[in-house]
Amino acid sequence: MDLAIAALLFGAGIAGGVVNAIAGGATLITFPAMIAAGLPPVIANASNALAVTPGHLFAALADRKRLPARDGPLALTIAAAVLGGTLGAILLLVTPERLFVLLVPALIALATFIFAFGRRIQTMLMRTPTGRNAGARAALMLPVTIYGGYFGAGLGVMLLAVLSITGREDVRATNALKNLLASATSLATIAIFILQGVIRWPETLVMLAGAVGGGVLGGRLIAILPAGIVRMIVIALGVAMTLIYAWRYWF
Repeated sequence: MDLAIAALLFGAGIAGGVVNAIAGGATLITFPAMIAAGLPPVIANASNALAVTPGHLFAALADRKRLPARDGPLALTIAAAVLGGTLGAILLLVTPERLFVLLVPALIALATFIFAFGRRIQTMLMRTPTGRNAGARAALMLPVTIYGGYFGAGLGVMLLAVLSITGREDVRATNALKNLLASATSLATIAIFILQGVIRWPETLVMLAGAVGGGVLGGRLIAILPAGIVRMIVIALGVAMTLIYAWRYWF
């Protein structure tokens, strides 16, 4: 790995950490950077999953006092997240490289759509009359976390939507639970990737260092950078990456 690639990955990690701290959507920056660094798409996806995981984990630890009681329903929900992350990681590893390459533009487009319209979707779903149902929550959690283990971008928004329609936690508690479940999904996913040896460690560690620094920096920039502008930049990048990879892999 030469200096230019290291600078690209470190810079993408910083940018991803900043946008995650302010508005979310880091994968729309970090995953394309992994591919630009020359990693094959599946390995780039697996390595990116590890590089962005600390953001969820640190957020979960910071909000741990807001988490619900440690009871059976919580354990069932976490188990569903772990199972989903594991199945998603396995699904990625058995996907032929040629097929995953064809899916990349669609996955980035889906993630961009979720990021762009996630709040509206969540608000709409919250109007659905539901009660707290641990079984329903776990059932809905499974396909969402399978997607999270397979690709991951937009997972936080999807988790918030599921939690909003299957529980009665307040906003802070819901967000804390979202971070916990995203962490559980990510840790299960990267455990599979590490065991299967599909992580490119030099690139991952460089981006990880940038992401940690970016997260700290983003926490200080929240009061300066408007979240709406950051969101618009991330959405524009997502649209651009969709078009670039569609041209590259489909035409």
